[in-house]
Amino acid sequence: MKLQVALDLLTIEDALELAGKVAEHVDIIELGTPLIKAEGLSAVTAIKEAHPTKIVFADMKTMDAGELEADIAFKAGADLVSVLGTADDSTIAGAVKAAQSHNKGIVVDLIGVADKVSRAKEARALDAKFIEFHAGLDEQAQPGYDLRGLLNAGEEARVPFSVAGGVNASTIGAVQLAGADVAVAGSAIYSAADPELAAKELKAAIQ
Repeated sequence: MKLQVALDLLTIEDALELAGKVAEHVDIIELGTPLIKAEGLSAVTAIKEAHPTKIVFADMKTMDAGELEADIAFKAGADLVSVLGTADDSTIAGAVKAAQSHNKGIVVDLIGVADKVSRAKEARALDAKFIEFHAGLDEQAQPGYDLRGLLNAGEEARVPFSVAGGVNASTIGAVQLAGADVAVAGSAIYSAADPELAAKELKAAIQ
């Protein structure tokens, strides 16, 4: 299982600083949607130039113009680009077309999707590289939120998948047991007193 760090920061400088601390211990560096909106795709280019051997994920959360938006992100240096699972099939297919032309990949993000299992299978059939079972920060803040719902859906869907939404030192073992291909850690790393140590410990927890 790969470890992905989500850089949910707002400046290129902060993203480069954090990536520099944790890159050794992660496989995928994700530029969060707020960072891309605040700084543009130059943030993707900066991270890829600083860490050329790492997989760089542009969390575009594309909802329309799939081929165009994915193409722009891939040209900026992204290896993976996200499209929302609530988007039309044609949007996902367009993004996949762009990915194939660049020899890159599309990740379909199921944030806000009610029937995650069915949509995961549909998105995989459209040639998404993997499916992200994702609970956003707002959902995680709601009373009673439990990561187990995402893990159960991932297990049932039987597609290559990642999990984002409460992955930390106490839950990463369950993420791996559920069969996830990628564990996405955000605040567990960037909010830690020592982000490098947090990333190192998460990586070490992966068997």
